[in-house]
Amino acid sequence: MPSFLSREATIAPTGYNRWFVPPAALAIHLCIGQIYAYSVFNKPMTMLVGITESAPTDWKLTQLGWIFSIALFVLGASAAIFGKWVERVGPRMAMFTAMICFSGGFFISALGIDLHNIWLIYLGHGLLGGIGLGLGYISPVSTLIKWFPDRPGLATGLAIMGFGGGAMIASPLSLKLMSTFATETSLGVGQTFVAMGILYAVVMSLGGLIVRIPPENYVVQSSAGTSPISDTHEFTADEAIRTPQFWLVFLVLMLNVTAGIGVLGQASVMIQEMFSNATVGEQLSVTAAGAAGFVGLLSLFNMLGRFVWSSLSDLIGRKNTYSIFFILGTILYLSIPSLGKLHQPLYFIIAFCVIISMYGGGFATVPAYLRDLFGTKQVGAIHGRLLVAWSLAAVFGPSLINYIRAYQIETLHVPASEAYSTTMYIMAGLLIIGLICNLMIKPLKIEPTNS
Repeated sequence: MPSFLSREATIAPTGYNRWFVPPAALAIHLCIGQIYAYSVFNKPMTMLVGITESAPTDWKLTQLGWIFSIALFVLGASAAIFGKWVERVGPRMAMFTAMICFSGGFFISALGIDLHNIWLIYLGHGLLGGIGLGLGYISPVSTLIKWFPDRPGLATGLAIMGFGGGAMIASPLSLKLMSTFATETSLGVGQTFVAMGILYAVVMSLGGLIVRIPPENYVVQSSAGTSPISDTHEFTADEAIRTPQFWLVFLVLMLNVTAGIGVLGQASVMIQEMFSNATVGEQLSVTAAGAAGFVGLLSLFNMLGRFVWSSLSDLIGRKNTYSIFFILGTILYLSIPSLGKLHQPLYFIIAFCVIISMYGGGFATVPAYLRDLFGTKQVGAIHGRLLVAWSLAAVFGPSLINYIRAYQIETLHVPASEAYSTTMYIMAGLLIIGLICNLMIKPLKIEPTNS
């Protein structure tokens, strides 16, 4: 078994078609992308005891919000810690380890539901599942960048689009399974966790089986469309983090993610609360099913944005692409409160679909940004360290929305439909800071010193 999982066992033979590799990446990322649909479980998990409404012993939304935050914090931390290990052992070993952690997290969380112990869910979906997210996230990205040196934006888009699209599958699947397993005394959440853990174990294992890495000195015949690389393009991970460019990209990613991740974590609850009051004309309140559809739609645009924006970055450059994210995103966030007050759910949905497409596009574009600055030598390990920015954003973004919302409703007695306005303005401010950081990034011009 160890030899089968080894890096050497995954080296592709001469003449291997590189287009067989993207399905392996998609198999992993479509599974771990389930985390973006986690908000579908939030409302049922606040009624596990009361069944039809929250009981005093039920968990609060602020408690449940930490599951999403912990998982994504651990994603970034584990990617940073194990980045070099993933480069050393190869993608198959990393993918199978990711499968064990991610699926195992579902089983532990199911036990947490059965015992009504939220700490087991923090352990399962948060810690163990987060490690699976981190390992599963970076191994396909590093592999595809090596297979597609001529199209780094396209390559990262192919790898990461599945992560954005995972919720498009997981959201309706979760609702269907909960409905199937629900009884008069259970909402079916625990049974759904077990079923999804088994399903994801099978699909992720298939991805690990078919993945391949390019042979030594792999060269693509045509390099048309290749983005320029810095004069010094063979940085190690240790060398890269000593440069100001790395930390500017770190801030760019963190600010872009913070502005989008809070919305994804509470998308289902947010749209129900913002459009929960009396109807206006033909506009109806958003139901739980409609909110689940909204989560799925965001997932679709998250996925498409990762491919479209990262591919576009091969043509217009990473810096220009991020500038579009920050400028357009600022305008859209500033418009959200007005759309809510005017009871315009359609325009609200369109605005957030564009925002989330750029959120996903930022993730897919940043590995190519790193490749342009630091080369391909240890791009996977450098990317892993950069994902600590995601960890910080995963805590800051959802907490910002959850606690400001709770403060405004419980202390200031602001209607739930208006409780998100302040956070939208804060998100716009963060994007302006991100734009400034992006404009400060310059190509590296000096040779790195050996560490």
